[in-house]
Amino acid sequence: MPRLAVLLLLGAVGSSALGPAPTGPADQASSDKHRPPAIPAIAEAMRRFVADREIAGAVTLVATPDRIVHLNATGQADIAADRPMRPDTIFWIASMTKPITATAVMMLQDEGKLAVDDPVAKYLPEFARLKTASGDPARITIRHLLTHTSGLSEITAEEARDIRTLTGVIPLYVAKPVQFEPGTRWVYCQSGINTAARIVEVLSGESFDRFLKKRLFEPLGMKDTTFALSEEQLPRLAKSYRRTDAGELEEAAVRILYGKSPTSRDRFPAANGGLFSTAPDYARFCQMILNGGEHDGRRYLKRETVAQMTTIQTDGLKTGFTEGNGWGLGWCIIREPQGVTAMLSPGTFGHGGAYGTQAWIDPQKKRIEILMVQRANFPNSDDSEVRRAFQEAAASAFSRE
Repeated sequence: MPRLAVLLLLGAVGSSALGPAPTGPADQASSDKHRPPAIPAIAEAMRRFVADREIAGAVTLVATPDRIVHLNATGQADIAADRPMRPDTIFWIASMTKPITATAVMMLQDEGKLAVDDPVAKYLPEFARLKTASGDPARITIRHLLTHTSGLSEITAEEARDIRTLTGVIPLYVAKPVQFEPGTRWVYCQSGINTAARIVEVLSGESFDRFLKKRLFEPLGMKDTTFALSEEQLPRLAKSYRRTDAGELEEAAVRILYGKSPTSRDRFPAANGGLFSTAPDYARFCQMILNGGEHDGRRYLKRETVAQMTTIQTDGLKTGFTEGNGWGLGWCIIREPQGVTAMLSPGTFGHGGAYGTQAWIDPQKKRIEILMVQRANFPNSDDSEVRRAFQEAAASAFSRE
């Protein structure tokens, strides 16, 4: 029997499956029959980090193109309330929003409404006024936006706090000169991704959040992925924590909310990092990408478009956030696996989030790995020991299939 099968038979079982969480003993008993199994090594690795107060809790998921082979919840979603993590716990996924934004842009390319080498000013005339530091015109393309090579300047939290639409944020970006000649450097850029989302709004005639809901989230069954939670979803939101110098966990604010409630719609749909989601929801999105743009018989992207997005576009440029990476259109791509990515295949692509969340899609091994945690102050969340341990445990479980 393959080693993975043995591990799954012997392993502790995760919490609920993809459907609604059980609410009572009868529901729990019924749900038990449909739970994906948990890989013991992954579950144990996360328990160690919870015991050491590195994280309050975690949800981990491993999937193939058509099924979930590991789903487990460990620790607490709310320490003070003693509320446990569940597989349907909702997380702020932060910059894991960016590949979804890029997907929306590329859907419009597939429809012939744009091309990634088009100048941004073609769709947003304000960008004709964009300047370099020396006062010369700055020509930015959509490709620059999606590869973090635009040079666009950022705005401060104070500047963003009272902005309620993507339309409102664009003049703030254009008012500042670019930091460098577009295409000559890689600098991680929030403003570029939000600009790309505004182009989606202009060409689709819909707000960005509505476009995503109608074109991606609803057809994919991503029922818990949203920029603003409902009152019914709010009790499932994981609290965010930071680790103190004393080694304890204290609650931390979700930065993207600017002090507002997670249910508030009184803020713009931050395409750079504003989404909330669950591990099973994000797995559906990843399965669609891994399957070449198709999911459950419905096509969202052309296969060649997915290939374009997941091919390195930044050759010759030094990129972040760990060694051996390059960047495609909205995706970080592993060029030379090493360090925290040593167990991944060359060509694996994915994205992380500010509070430690991570998704990887390994096209060689046909595998998806998703880690959901809410820890605010990792020194480098992309290079955290939590990610490394999760990825090593997953790799070990599958090594003798």
